[in-house]
Amino acid sequence: MGGQAAAQGKKADGASKSAWVKICDKAPVKADEKKEICITHHERLDGNTGMVLVSAAIRKIEGQKKERFLIMVPLGMAIPPGIQVRFDEQKEPIKLRYSICHPGGCTAETDASPELVQKLRKGNKLMVAAINALGKPIGFPVPLNGFTKAYEGQPVDSKKYADARRKLMTTIRRRQIARAKKQMEERKKQEEKAKQ
Repeated sequence: MGGQAAAQGKKADGASKSAWVKICDKAPVKADEKKEICITHHERLDGNTGMVLVSAAIRKIEGQKKERFLIMVPLGMAIPPGIQVRFDEQKEPIKLRYSICHPGGCTAETDASPELVQKLRKGNKLMVAAINALGKPIGFPVPLNGFTKAYEGQPVDSKKYADARRKLMTTIRRRQIARAKKQMEERKKQEEKAKQ
């Protein structure tokens, strides 16, 4: 899931500035069967590390009536409390349980009921709340502008999207290298000063 990459890819194509994007691809579901899987998602990346800070998505698998609502947050969150999401000023949060953790983060999910999809369409902001390993709540805002257009529209070209994401990651990696080089130079200067 790659929102800023998607936003940059869309800007390059002259389309909307929304970070919501829809990607559809055929994927194997059994050894001899492929189905189309569409994901409409938003992803916010850390511009310094390229790590996903938060991702929200609706997943639709060909032939299945129910869609799924997925939220991904970084590693290091407390697992038992799960994730809570609120739309705009909604009083009662929607609670999601984690379903999987992998090197990119931990994902929680639930059925994407018609009511939930309607909230995504009509809302302004989704606030994702998780508890970190120190027991402190952390909020991750997700803007909803552009969701409806992406959800109802045609999917973007997945190859162009992947290229835009790769370019973004290359830019982030260059920043990391430049920052590390600058830190090493500053450390050398401090060591030389200390010797004098």
